[in-house]
Amino acid sequence: MLRKKLPLVLAALLIVQFLYCVFIPAHEYPMRPEQVLTMVIEAALIAGLLALRKELPLWLFIIALICGVGLFAIRFDSDSAWWTGHILYSLLPR
Repeated sequence: MLRKKLPLVLAALLIVQFLYCVFIPAHEYPMRPEQVLTMVIEAALIAGLLALRKELPLWLFIIALICGVGLFAIRFDSDSAWWTGHILYSLLPR
């Protein structure tokens, strides 16, 4: 039972995380360990997705893989994107 749901969960996590990083602006920079841990978790999700690719429909696998690669592509957009993983960065008004 878990074997059938795990690939769907991995794909959903990658897609939702990508959409969150694209549409929700970051409001603070994380500490370095948090930044590295986030990147390691995203890489592990992509590795798990690749390992379980036969369990997913092809269209869902491709969308999740594009979102996973997109999470790393966002980080090369700007300095704030490198630290936060989000496309947009803004400070909240005080």
